[in-house]
Amino acid sequence: MQDLSPTSPESKTTQVDAKLQPNKAYKWEVLGLLWVAFFINQADRQVFNVVLPLIKADLALTDVQVGSIATVFNLVFALLVPLSGYVGDIYSRKWIIVVSILFWSVATMLTGLSSGVVMLILFRSVATGGGEAFFGPANYALLASYHKKTRAFAMSIHQTSYYLGIILSGYVAGYVGEHYGWRSAFYVFGAVGVIHGLILIFRLKDNKVSDQPVVKKKADFLVAVKVLLATPTAILLTVAFSGLIFVLVGYLTWAPTYLYEKFGMSLSEAGFHSMFYTHAFAFVGIILAGKFSDRLAIKDPGKRLVMQAVGLLGAVPFIIVMGNAESLLIIYIGFAGFGFARAFFDANTYSVLYDVIPAEYHSTVSGIMMMTGFSVGSISPMALGYLKPITGLAFGFTLLAAVWVVCGIVLLVAYRYYFKKDYENAHQS
Repeated sequence: MQDLSPTSPESKTTQVDAKLQPNKAYKWEVLGLLWVAFFINQADRQVFNVVLPLIKADLALTDVQVGSIATVFNLVFALLVPLSGYVGDIYSRKWIIVVSILFWSVATMLTGLSSGVVMLILFRSVATGGGEAFFGPANYALLASYHKKTRAFAMSIHQTSYYLGIILSGYVAGYVGEHYGWRSAFYVFGAVGVIHGLILIFRLKDNKVSDQPVVKKKADFLVAVKVLLATPTAILLTVAFSGLIFVLVGYLTWAPTYLYEKFGMSLSEAGFHSMFYTHAFAFVGIILAGKFSDRLAIKDPGKRLVMQAVGLLGAVPFIIVMGNAESLLIIYIGFAGFGFARAFFDANTYSVLYDVIPAEYHSTVSGIMMMTGFSVGSISPMALGYLKPITGLAFGFTLLAAVWVVCGIVLLVAYRYYFKKDYENAHQS
């Protein structure tokens, strides 16, 4: 019989674990803190796309140069994410998040000092992209460590900050850019990030109970790569994620310019309308998808993959509408349907990945997935910039639909042939 007397080793271990166990309510504060951090992260990333026409005119940049700034940003982000994922598995996730948000926010303010394409690439693409790269894996892993039974719901709530960040930044950056100059937009968004980074220093905490196995068994990067390559579901999810990012990066970079040039909107109008309908409906979609996903996962966790496939395939006709309609109303409907459908992918990405990858490799493998996705996605802005003077942005948007058709099929293959076995392997004691 186990000895639980006050002086027994078992009792002391239990007492230590109880002290380390975070308050149950604190996991929701963590969600709130990381929600705001991710909100700032996405708002910061979108500000460049919104004021892009002003930057292009002021600095006399070509479409290819503009596309190259976004391409280098995503490429730098992609190359550094695996390192950030590995670091997130062996060091304090709190401090990785704090340092990241402070670094990219300062770099954002420095972007406002740029006088040409070289400085934009240095401050925007390299410095800001590098700072943001270290945020993602640690952010998701820390949130997941606090939320077990409520993971998909928490991830869904967290994802709403992405949508709101892009929507509000679209309007605010456009307004500030039109009235105070594009440089001021970078100063404002960077300063907000610095303030929240200082708040995180005092309020955000690592989950010492949940992360204890990670500390005792430090992740080996090469072993994590082998784990990923030995998990077909994770490989196919990474392929689909890459297709998702390719389409989203192209859309986010060029949609404000598309409305600005085709329909003669003001910058603030183009920034708002290009983002609002997509992300407002994605907000609704991801709340529904998160709750529905957790219920489905009780009986069959693999159904999350099916939800992702349905989301991508369901978005295809709306992407085609976005690129071909001549009426603003129809284009807005396309934006809305596109956003609502893709939310069913967003709500399940990390829940699916963490279902088939052992816990000690969560941050590292998510970093590798993000590297692959943003490496592929980095091609999109420059590709659309190249096509823009030849075929127009409308045709470029239409081509993006084919990418999601392939990705939807890939996810169904993962569910049908690989998920069950990969899930069992990841949960072996």
